[in-house]
Amino acid sequence: MAGLSRAETQVRNRAKVLSAARDEFARRGFRDAKIDVIAERAELTRGAVYSNFPGKRALYFAVLADLAEHAPRPATPPSHPSAPDALAAFARAWVARLPLATDNDSEDARLTRDLLPEILADEHTRRPFAQLMRIDAILLGLALERLHPGGRLVRVAEAALTTLHGASQLAAAAPGFGEPFHIVTACERLLELELDDDWPAEPPITSQPRRVDEPWHPPAGTDLLTGETVRPGDGVVTVLGLHRAAAFEEAVRTGADVTVALVTSDPGELAPLTRLAVADLRGCLDQAFPALQEPRLRIVCDASGTLAAAAGVTAVSDATETAVRVEGGRIVVRAEGFGACHAVAVESGPGRSSGR
Repeated sequence: MAGLSRAETQVRNRAKVLSAARDEFARRGFRDAKIDVIAERAELTRGAVYSNFPGKRALYFAVLADLAEHAPRPATPPSHPSAPDALAAFARAWVARLPLATDNDSEDARLTRDLLPEILADEHTRRPFAQLMRIDAILLGLALERLHPGGRLVRVAEAALTTLHGASQLAAAAPGFGEPFHIVTACERLLELELDDDWPAEPPITSQPRRVDEPWHPPAGTDLLTGETVRPGDGVVTVLGLHRAAAFEEAVRTGADVTVALVTSDPGELAPLTRLAVADLRGCLDQAFPALQEPRLRIVCDASGTLAAAAGVTAVSDATETAVRVEGGRIVVRAEGFGACHAVAVESGPGRSSGR
């Protein structure tokens, strides 16, 4: 057998570390897990573990992200559900994952119960997580709006996710507390509250777009919403750091075809947290909402920054906010800073009216 290349060896070793770490975290929980034990289980050195993951928390997030992304895909949901029925199905899928009072010390419970405390323990993870939760609310809200047109439903989605995340924490801290069916009913009826949810016609701060003529050669990436490989074509491409991640809604609300490249100054730790947040939501969305026939939104975790570089952003941070419009395979408009997503989405390319 021919020897493995360096890249192949790295892929194999990373998989061995993830597998060993999953077993260790499931047995001991995150706090008591030992890197030395993980290395021994993987038949690697401690240094080999750290060459693939910068720390134990990064490895923990990566294990949970990998599990969420590779969870079995559910059966196809009803093709024409009502919005309340879909929200109830989403809630049922969520509470079905919660540990019962009889299995709160199971391996699955030990594997996940340290996640939120670990996120909350550090501003470095807490602030990006707040934006990731806003992304989840936007995605759930957009799914509801397809079934219940007439207004923005992100506030309803926020209320549902607040209820469900609270149920998750109580299931870990007070097993057996609360009736799952009541949680589902509470989420189902949120649409009856008619929560105020106006969307401004234009952000309060809007960057000035610049008309350009630049090449567009994007790399392929994985769409976090579908798990499929995508290569962004014409439309709006937004490059957003994790402190500004939810700003893509500014472009979505214009009706543009949008690709979101999420970037961070700490891809080792925050990229897997990003993947985990979206994959967890996607698992429940898949069981409740019909798939879009013509997807107009793609989200890519651009850990390497290659998609950002293709859009002309060579240095990224968690505060990055850049958007470009691609037409005919060329970048024709770009903007940076607050309001960049909206500015580019409503601006046309050279030689065309902006419609404003």
